[in-house]
Amino acid sequence: MPVITVEGPELKDMEKKRAFAKALTEAATKAYALPQEAMVVILHENPLECVASGGELVCDRGAPPAK
Repeated sequence: MPVITVEGPELKDMEKKRAFAKALTEAATKAYALPQEAMVVILHENPLECVASGGELVCDRGAPPAK
């Protein structure tokens, strides 16, 4: 059973989250030639104050707003 884990910012829009999970599942289904039921998608949503790049918290950089 393939497991897809995505680390990223929070997706507040549930329709976008559903569409993202579906797209990942469909891509994995094609790649592995397995049924969709065999795929597991885990979305790890990380607040920007818990992510740093180049030694600086992302929230301190004035990151662009999520669409």
